Amino acid sequence: MGKFNYKLNYSILITMSSQRGNVKRTRGQKYQNKSAFQNSLHDTSRKTKEINKLEILEVCKQCKDVIEWKIKYKKYKPLTQPKTCSNCHLKSIKFAYHTLCDPCGKKLDVCCKCRQPKEILHKPVEMKICEYILRSYSEEKRNLEENDSDNEEEYKEEEHEEDLEPE
Repeated sequence: MGKFNYKLNYSILITMSSQRGNVKRTRGQKYQNKSAFQNSLHDTSRKTKEINKLEILEVCKQCKDVIEWKIKYKKYKPLTQPKTCSNCHLKSIKFAYHTLCDPCGKKLDVCCKCRQPKEILHKPVEMKICEYILRSYSEEKRNLEENDSDNEEEYKEEEHEEDLEPE
């Protein structure tokens, strides 16, 4: 019996892109959303409320937008324990997605998330002063001042009504 040696020379070309998201669709999405997503619609837990109140500071505008998107679409995962700062190596990072603690970020004048020397969004100094003053007041004084401002508005409205009436 003879031996048969078959050599198969096939060259298969697979033309797939390795890039993600490089597909151009010609049609829209199949099911259009009727209402926008709300992260607190069905979940009214304390954790969700705290995340929604969170102030995003010491980061650049782009990083702030990313973190706000994560909060808006319920992808934000807060830290359970402080994270280690990549500059001073202390466990002093209190906010998720940050790589630098606030003191190191201010000292280096970089974004605490991406570490790029971009324009950093700080908390306005005037707001800090107002918050300090409000905290120093007792609750009774705060309520009195709110009532006084309401009374002033009512008084101004009465003056305007008198001006409009003919004599």
